[in-house]
Amino acid sequence: MSEQKSIAIVGTHAGEHTELAVMPFVIGTAALASDVDATIILQSMGVYLAQKGYAKHVHAADFPELEELIESFIELGGKIFVCGPCIKSRNISSDDLIEGAKVVNSPTVVATIVDADGTVSY
Repeated sequence: MSEQKSIAIVGTHAGEHTELAVMPFVIGTAALASDVDATIILQSMGVYLAQKGYAKHVHAADFPELEELIESFIELGGKIFVCGPCIKSRNISSDDLIEGAKVVNSPTVVATIVDADGTVSY
């Protein structure tokens, strides 16, 4: 029996570029539905996507609603890692994050990317 594959998806955009903000969750949800473990790593502006209530204001034409994509991603077992220094510099606390989002630092990001079978960045 083969070992389950995994993907690490780095998201660095939020409301300033809605299509790139939505893509990590589109690809992540598709990966999970295809029996591929998926971890989304939010960095830079992307950390806003993990802030409670933010996703309801991000809409990309011809894509599902971001709030629904995030819910599906989490329900399917996806992991959301949020850059600790990135939220700190934006005055976002861990209490401001959606359920299921985990604050991480560089060593966790590096380990996740190194261990993944594939990595993509938006």
